[in-house]
Amino acid sequence: MEPITSNEFLAEACKRLADHPFITVDTEFLRETTYYPKLCVVQLASADEAVVIDTLAPDIDLTPFFELMKNEKVLKVFHAARQDIEIVWHRGGFVPKPIFDTQVAAMVLGYGDSISYDQLVQRITGDALDKSHRFTDWSRRPLTPEQIKYAISDVTHLRDVYQALAADLEKRGRSDWVGEEMEVLTSPETYRADPEKAWERLKSRVRKPREIAALMELAAWREREAQSRDVPRSRVLKDEVLADIAVHAPSTPERLMNLRSVPKGFERSKWGQDVIDAIKRGLERDPKTLPRIERTRGTAQGAATVELLKVLLRMTAEKNGVAAKVIATVDDLERIAEESDADVGALKGWRRELFGEKALALKEGRLALAIEKGRVRAIER
Repeated sequence: MEPITSNEFLAEACKRLADHPFITVDTEFLRETTYYPKLCVVQLASADEAVVIDTLAPDIDLTPFFELMKNEKVLKVFHAARQDIEIVWHRGGFVPKPIFDTQVAAMVLGYGDSISYDQLVQRITGDALDKSHRFTDWSRRPLTPEQIKYAISDVTHLRDVYQALAADLEKRGRSDWVGEEMEVLTSPETYRADPEKAWERLKSRVRKPREIAALMELAAWREREAQSRDVPRSRVLKDEVLADIAVHAPSTPERLMNLRSVPKGFERSKWGQDVIDAIKRGLERDPKTLPRIERTRGTAQGAATVELLKVLLRMTAEKNGVAAKVIATVDDLERIAEESDADVGALKGWRRELFGEKALALKEGRLALAIEKGRVRAIER
């Protein structure tokens, strides 16, 4: 099978695919050397056919593909959809709707936390996928017959996985559970890389207000630099270096140079002065405007509450055949331990009914955990 390289064939294929109630979608991309993913290949399949689009073909116009992604009469099925959707968001400026993510559906149905695509295919269809092209360079041309076969296999197996999961969700009355998750995946806010919020994704030891203020400005500066130059964040400065700079807050190139984590000669570059300026802006912030970082996890009582909530979460997940990760995150548990009206997913919708109400009852002493015959049980008090 030959990949689609002409606008005429692409338009015809997308027109055919638009006649189906659902299609499966996958992409192959590179982002090791760029901030934004470089789209190389798109695979699409309906019940009748499967196609591979060479997105790097000379003069290819992807408008028909984007129109298909916009078509709300067609359900778009992905596995681990976030990065695929991010590409559509970046290249097309919109988020595809409606969508179905088989990884999320699998978690809701108890297949485990973030199950890989090949594991899911094997468990549902019994087929073992060829993994040999998983790390291939999809930007090289021409595409080989083996690469095309691999690409096609991804979306044809996805048809069978989707239909099996959708039927199981319907049978167990959990279709709405997945629908709530799809609302998050189809929100533009999920994909907007706001430099002012870049610090939130960093995991560091930074806790003091002045350190947080510096980190917020440093992370925003790095995000803007990475975006404008289209390079990975780590090419500007690595996460751990940002945190180290935020803690020490050097005010001169000499003090910046003395930090062992900072690359040699960095202090003499334009970026070196940018970093010092960012720190200055951070330290000038009003402390009252800074986000609150310290939570009850910093106290013995808070830590104990979180540990009890973790036990309750594992018990709830096992009892209902749902992956614990899709019910609540560790951050959810820490925030619930801190405040009973926390704005977290675990206290909303089906999660609240399944776990959130019990979590609040446990925290407030209305529910106890006990061990009977080697198993943990929840007992109302």
